[in-house]
Amino acid sequence: MTYHAALIDLDGTLVNTIPDLADATNAMRTQMGLRPLPQDVIARYVGKGTENLVKKALSTQLNQKPDHATIQQGLHLFNQHYHRVNGEKSTVYDGVITGLNLFRHHQIKMAVVTNKPSEFTLPLLQACGLHNYFEHVVCGDTCSQKKPHPMPLLHACNLLGVTPENTLLIGDSAHDTEAANAAGIDVLAVPYGYNNGQNVQNLKVSDIVSSIEAAACWATRH
Repeated sequence: MTYHAALIDLDGTLVNTIPDLADATNAMRTQMGLRPLPQDVIARYVGKGTENLVKKALSTQLNQKPDHATIQQGLHLFNQHYHRVNGEKSTVYDGVITGLNLFRHHQIKMAVVTNKPSEFTLPLLQACGLHNYFEHVVCGDTCSQKKPHPMPLLHACNLLGVTPENTLLIGDSAHDTEAANAAGIDVLAVPYGYNNGQNVQNLKVSDIVSSIEAAACWATRH
């Protein structure tokens, strides 16, 4: 197989964003009269979007599930705080820069495909120095559907001018693998991400690789 493009997830794949997400989550909880949560607890809530993160964070230490108004208040406060801290403590994973340069060396086009809204995605890529590697960035508000729906992946393929059959997705969660399988795109999983606290060994993937560098090496061998 010759790959012409690599679609890469952001949170938990390219960048460890847990510290900033945890800071914003705990700022929201404090403002709503709740105690801060340990970072490792918040990490288990990451991977299925902001609303899920807020719901889970507000459900902890409450005797009942938060109602719609409480969730909306939480989302508003979380977004407000995340705007302030986005990129401050986030770090690029080991092997990412080397891997992106390998993809570039082999003339494999690259795009980010994330469920993160564009208002947070683009500043984060800039803060981490990754924005110049990608021809396109497909965010959670780019299409009418998000991952695990295949639409964002197929949209990225169209933007890059490639077919799904010659495209590879690299991600860390079931949302990534389900979207790729539905789109007919080969998928690699990295084991260090979030995946809502679940083991990536259980995901339907072509392979599990240790880093983006390892993914680039895998892609150029297949």
